[in-house]
Amino acid sequence: MAAGTGRVLPLLAVAAALAAALLYTAPFSKSLGGEGCSLLPHGHFWIASQRVVALGRVGPAAVEVKEGLINAIAVGDYRSFVLRRPLVDYGDAVIMPGLIDVHAHLDEPGRAEWEGFSTGTRAAAAGGITTLVDMPLNSFPSTVSEETLKLKVDAARDKLYVDVGFWGGLVPENALNPSKLESLLNAGVLGLKSFMCPSGINDFPMTNSTHIEEGLVTLAKYKRPLLIHAERIPDVVSDEELDGELDPRSYATYLKSRTPAWEESAVRDLKRAMKDTEVGGRSEGAHLHIVHLSDSKTTLELLKDAKHSGAKVTIETCPHYLAFSAEEVPDGDTRFKCSPPIRDAANKDNLWEALLDGHIDMLSSDHSPSTPDLKLMEEGNFMKAWGGISSLQFVLPVTWSHGKKYGITLNQLASWWSEKPAELAGQKNKGSILPGYHADIVVWKPEVQFHLDDTHAVYHKHRNISAYIGKELSGKVLSTFVRGNLVFAEGKHAGAACGATILAK
Repeated sequence: MAAGTGRVLPLLAVAAALAAALLYTAPFSKSLGGEGCSLLPHGHFWIASQRVVALGRVGPAAVEVKEGLINAIAVGDYRSFVLRRPLVDYGDAVIMPGLIDVHAHLDEPGRAEWEGFSTGTRAAAAGGITTLVDMPLNSFPSTVSEETLKLKVDAARDKLYVDVGFWGGLVPENALNPSKLESLLNAGVLGLKSFMCPSGINDFPMTNSTHIEEGLVTLAKYKRPLLIHAERIPDVVSDEELDGELDPRSYATYLKSRTPAWEESAVRDLKRAMKDTEVGGRSEGAHLHIVHLSDSKTTLELLKDAKHSGAKVTIETCPHYLAFSAEEVPDGDTRFKCSPPIRDAANKDNLWEALLDGHIDMLSSDHSPSTPDLKLMEEGNFMKAWGGISSLQFVLPVTWSHGKKYGITLNQLASWWSEKPAELAGQKNKGSILPGYHADIVVWKPEVQFHLDDTHAVYHKHRNISAYIGKELSGKVLSTFVRGNLVFAEGKHAGAACGATILAK
């Protein structure tokens, strides 16, 4: 066993333990691991702590891992249970389901200099993320056909430290052509993604409401989601937005150029599409997923109304909207530029309230890096810099650090980052610590504080473009298991990249 992963305890064979611990078991299944895939030299072992997030509770438990799956859970006095296998005891550290990030841009093939599968999944593993779903754009070519999906899958081979699935793109070229969409869906994408405004990527053009409505009809047959970047240039643009004399280094200028009206306009334009997903609608079986919601006022209210009316709609927001506010973004610091923008402190509080109340369903990183030169950090021009927050490794401690103020719980964290994302991506054997599920697990210490300074190990390709560098955070990841393989522990990755590509069947 690698140093720092825990301690192997002698196991007590005490028959009376059957009365002190409840045991949940699952059938045997074959491992997907291989040589060098794990820092822990066992295919069958137990991990335990005083704080295991499982079965709707947080408390003492031991989790049996066998051949890549969770085989059993001993709840209660696990130390006196007949375990008969090596036990890694993590003390009072938290054991919870590995995070599932349904919104990440890994940029390969074609733009591996922005990030790439190897560095992106190493960063994910170091952050407790065990599954990523890669977005169809920012790589080149964009993933909009069976052929371009194959290029992406081929590019990922032997580079993945965590499991990776793929969204396909809904673009004008395929939206009105059911055979093209069906070919892409049959090839294994987990769902589709579209933009209602220019994406900034030439081979990923924007869609209108007609494209979306027709695409949903095809998606309904597969019962897979359509993820939408819900910003649309309003029909009426304010004089403030048109003012060409505003300082491009001022964050306020960028905010004025992309007001909440962009999000509101998009969601209003989706009214018929959302209605189509209701029971009896022409797209029943599909559902709309709104990515990276920023506007917590009118746009959120419109989405709540659609949900209440029976539309199949889910909503995500991102840690950067929950951690930062417009008032604290320094002028010229383009690391904070993203679309839609980070808004004011009151908006941030409202997002937290909506998340805690269940109106926002889940969280994602929207990890969207680039090369440093595209961020224009020296020039500081918000209007021209690449928009995107680099965050993959930090989302767990960021969510926890800022959520403590709002009283978030470990069960809520597991719901937002594991259970609900697994449902969205159609992963029925991920997202929870349950017998028969993949042994995708993160072990972390919420109380440990650290400073993201120059000495902190960061595995993103370009650490300096992240808005989180220089921040104080709480929540240190100790270990990350992917399908039972210990892929990251105490600053060290496994020797081989053994993550799996996930293709829908």
